[in-house]
Amino acid sequence: MIEAPTQGPRDLHRGVRVEAVSRTFSDGRGAVRALAGVSLHATPGEVVTVVGPSGCGKTTLLELICGLQRPDEGSVTCDPAALMPQRDLLLPWLSAIDNAALALRVHGVPRDQARAQAAPWLERFGLAGFEQARPASLSGGMRQRVSFLRSLLAGKPVLALDEPFASLDAITRAEMQGWLAHVLETEPRTVVLVTHDVEEAVLLGDRVVVMSARPGRVVAEIEVSLPRPRRRADPEVVELRERVLETLGVS
Repeated sequence: MIEAPTQGPRDLHRGVRVEAVSRTFSDGRGAVRALAGVSLHATPGEVVTVVGPSGCGKTTLLELICGLQRPDEGSVTCDPAALMPQRDLLLPWLSAIDNAALALRVHGVPRDQARAQAAPWLERFGLAGFEQARPASLSGGMRQRVSFLRSLLAGKPVLALDEPFASLDAITRAEMQGWLAHVLETEPRTVVLVTHDVEEAVLLGDRVVVMSARPGRVVAEIEVSLPRPRRRADPEVVELRERVLETLGVS
C-alpha cells in the first residue's frame, strides 16, 4: 500500500520508509517481477544512493516512492516526493526560467510571480544570463541544472533522482556531482538517488544501498561516514568504491 502524504506539520519530515515491497508488472510478453521484498529507509535530510545491475527495478523503486506506482506487497511511507527522471524533459518551446518555474505554475502560481521566484535560483545555480535561453541552446550540464531546479521548486521534502547525470560526458558529470553535493548542503532534502556509477554513489551518498539482479533485492547497505567534500582519489573513497563493486560481483 501507499500512505497518501498529508500536509499537516506532524506528518512532515518522516523521510522515506519502504517496507518489504514487491512489484510485478507485464511487459507484453508475460509477468516480470521487478522487486522482491525490498526495504529501504532514508531519514530526513539523508542522501541514500542506490546501485545495482540494469533492470533490477531501481526506477520502479523511485516511482513507488513518488506514488506513481503501487506495490503488490509491502508498504511505502514518505514525505511528499518529487521525481527527477534521467532525461531532463525540458519543454523545448519554453525558456530556461519558464521551464524551472513550471513546478510553480502547475500549482496555480501566476507566470510573472513564478518567474520572480525562480530568478534568484537560476543565479544561484550558475545560470545567470541564460534565463531566456531555450533548452536547445543550453549545454547538457545546464539542462540538468534547470531540471533539478524545477524539481527543487516543487517544494517537496523528498527528491527521487533517477540517474540525473547519466547522459553527460565524464568531465561535465564530475562537475555536476560536485555541484549537487554543494546544493544539498545549502538546501538539504531527503534524497534517494539511483545511479549506475559506483563512484558517484560513494561521493554523494550518506549510505549506499546495493541491489541484486532482477528481481531486485537489497543485498547490502554500506555506510559512508566520510566528511564532505569528497575526492575521487581519497583512499577512503577508493576503498568504499571497491567494496561496493565486490558486493556487486565486479572484480
